[in-house]
Amino acid sequence: MTTTDMTTEAATLEIKGLEASVEGKDILKGIDLVVRQGETHALMGPNGSGKSTLAAVLMGRPGYAVTAGHVLFKGEDITRLTADKRAERGLFLAMQYPVEIPGVSVVNFLRTAYKNVKGDEISALAFRKHMKEKMDLLGVEDAMVQRYVNQGFSGGEKKKNEVLQLAVLEPEIAVLDETDSGLDIDSLKAVANGVAQLIGPNLGVLLITHYQRILNYITPDFVHVMLDGRIVKSGGKELAQELEEKGYEGVRKELGLETVPASAD
Repeated sequence: MTTTDMTTEAATLEIKGLEASVEGKDILKGIDLVVRQGETHALMGPNGSGKSTLAAVLMGRPGYAVTAGHVLFKGEDITRLTADKRAERGLFLAMQYPVEIPGVSVVNFLRTAYKNVKGDEISALAFRKHMKEKMDLLGVEDAMVQRYVNQGFSGGEKKKNEVLQLAVLEPEIAVLDETDSGLDIDSLKAVANGVAQLIGPNLGVLLITHYQRILNYITPDFVHVMLDGRIVKSGGKELAQELEEKGYEGVRKELGLETVPASAD
């Protein structure tokens, strides 16, 4: 396959002039961003900047009203599609706060999700082989996938389970909403290294985070700074280090932006 062919066929997530509100309050105020398959983008911002709202809107979570703009995936306007339809098309969201599903084992949950997303009837044996390959890649033990989804899981186990879902479902574009939140140093390293194992030409990543620390293990191609519902600055990986040194208030001062009360994130 030539470079031109790869560029033509690569999945692209395009966010155009996106505005959104929650319970009547404007949160996103005009987001423009393009994430291509094979690229890693880090979206950084303080609490209340709207990062998690963006993640929810991209995946079609109920309760978030798009008031302007569009979300396009592989050229199709998916702004009004439900979350399951977006997943079927190859979009994935790793949640900041993974939910418990009592009575449903991880392996059964993953097999059902795989069948729904891929539209394939797959035997238990074939799926188990596929899942085991991903478990071995990520260092996930058999005992974890026999447990009920996230029930009694530590913070690190919940996030590792999200990464396993990402590996098994093999989306084209993944939005990772604060995968590093609430993790100690060892758990952060394990989860981040798991994500890094999956990054490659077949996966585009929008990595949403407060801190530079996860970027010690995952090297982004692009870094974007989000403040008050807008992306105010973009650059290469060096921008993350700049943020570490000057902080978000330093960016505000540099750009002449006023400090405003935090909005919902």
